[in-house]
Amino acid sequence: MHSLHDGHRLRRGRVSIRGQQYLVTAVTRNRAPWFEETAAARLLCRNFIAMEKMGAGETLCFVVMPDHFHWLLSLSGKYSLSQTVGMLKSQTARAMGQSIWQRGFHDHALREEEDCVQIARYIVANPIRAGLTTNVRLYPYWNAMWL
Repeated sequence: MHSLHDGHRLRRGRVSIRGQQYLVTAVTRNRAPWFEETAAARLLCRNFIAMEKMGAGETLCFVVMPDHFHWLLSLSGKYSLSQTVGMLKSQTARAMGQSIWQRGFHDHALREEEDCVQIARYIVANPIRAGLTTNVRLYPYWNAMWL
């Protein structure tokens, strides 16, 4: 069994490829529901857009859940995936005035045959599966370029 301090293992084999599409998941420290608060959830939503404006990559889809987020992005190559996620987490924590994130993050590099639209649908349906809403249109903290 891995300890909570094995976050460095997540980084083994991580490769950042320009134009590669990644599905990233990051979790708050102790799964604290920081993003139940409207202001915090909106802040994180704005920060996804800010990352795109900084040239980190193209945001294809995201959803903000009370204690984590899922982000589908196409990496620009200006920054590595670790730098990109680190900047997003850092900007959000700094604006909230405290450390809120668990160390590390999970990523999945999409294979060519994987359908981004299907993955985006799965991502934005997270609030329904979690029982936060009955209809994704009623949940305000998501965006997808196709939906």
